[in-house]
Amino acid sequence: MFGKKKQPPIKSLIAQGTRIEGNVVFHDGLRVDGDVVGDIRASDEQPSILVVSESASVTGQIHADHVIINGAVKGPVFAHDLLELQPKARIEGDVSYKALEMHQGATISGQLKPMTGSVEDKPTLKLAANNG
Repeated sequence: MFGKKKQPPIKSLIAQGTRIEGNVVFHDGLRVDGDVVGDIRASDEQPSILVVSESASVTGQIHADHVIINGAVKGPVFAHDLLELQPKARIEGDVSYKALEMHQGATISGQLKPMTGSVEDKPTLKLAANNG
């Protein structure tokens, strides 16, 4: 689409059959096909994308800009830009997001929490309240 930012490249892979116990920090993009027991966090320096595939399982917190989930996650998810939940996504934990795209079949056992708007949104909301 014309208005979308260019996605960062996926440079790292945790392959199916691999189990990592401990926290993972990544730059740019990460695809998880295996199992991670620990938190997954993108570095704050640049845009990030995290893909949790259908065969993947994550037990821990997830922090990234663009998060795509089609596997199992046990723990809170923080998508600072966009959270995409594919049909086989299973999340047990609270979900915080700026924008959410959820396909039929995806499930969340937890609270949905939209992240607050930017500072520019506040004057608009204030003016709308004054017009009422």
